[in-house]
Amino acid sequence: MILGALELEKKLRTLSEMELRQGIEKGISLVQEDAKANCPVHDGELRESIFTAVENKDGKIRGTCYTNKQYAPYVEFGTGPKGQADHDGISPDVAVSYSQTGWWIHESQIGRDVAERYRFFHIDTENGRFYKCYGQAAQPFMYPALKNNEDAILAVIARFAKEQL
Repeated sequence: MILGALELEKKLRTLSEMELRQGIEKGISLVQEDAKANCPVHDGELRESIFTAVENKDGKIRGTCYTNKQYAPYVEFGTGPKGQADHDGISPDVAVSYSQTGWWIHESQIGRDVAERYRFFHIDTENGRFYKCYGQAAQPFMYPALKNNEDAILAVIARFAKEQL
C-alpha cells in the first residue's frame, strides 16, 4: 500500500473542471503565442487568424489551436515540387501528397505584386495574364508550436493541478 494514495485520489477527484480548464487554457495559449511568433507574415492576415478554443467533450477537456484561413495548410505543408523538396518541420503524422507539376494561375487569383515578388514566369494571353507556379516550400508554424511547447504545456497543467491539491 502506498501511503497517502487514498488521500491523493480523493483530492484528484475534487479538482474542478474549471481549475483543469484554466491549466489547459494557459497551455494552449503557449502554442498560440509560438505559432503567431513563427508564422510567415506577408500582411499579417494569417498570423491574426490563429485562435484557441477549450472545450469539455465526453468528460475530457481539450485545448485546440487553429486557424480559419483556408490557405494555411499550403503554408504549413508547402505545395508542389518545391513543397516536396523542402518540408522539414512538418508533422511526421501527416501524409502529404504533392503535385509533381507546376500549374498556371490567372491574374484574377493572385495579386501582381505577389507574383512579381516570387518572380513567377508569366504569359499574356487574350484571357489575361497567367503565372506559372511550381509551389512553395513548407513554412511550418502550427506543428512546431505544439511540439516545441509539449513540456511547458504539461508543466503548466501540472502546476494548476498541484495548486489545487
